[in-house]
Amino acid sequence: MIVFDKLWKTMEQKGVTTYVLREKCGIDSKTVRRLRENENIETKTLDKLCTVLDCTLDDIAEYIKE
Repeated sequence: MIVFDKLWKTMEQKGVTTYVLREKCGIDSKTVRRLRENENIETKTLDKLCTVLDCTLDDIAEYIKE
């Protein structure tokens, strides 16, 4: 299972809010909800997140074996 717990920590460290994700990065509120619930998202969304946060996938997502 892929979880996005690291995303919220990285966003806090970089001072990026969900408002910034929605309004300035083109990530809609449905996608933000999916991230919060650790649901599937598109790779283009991962690319947008890494770009806006200036980070790598390791900084926003983690694979946890169930």
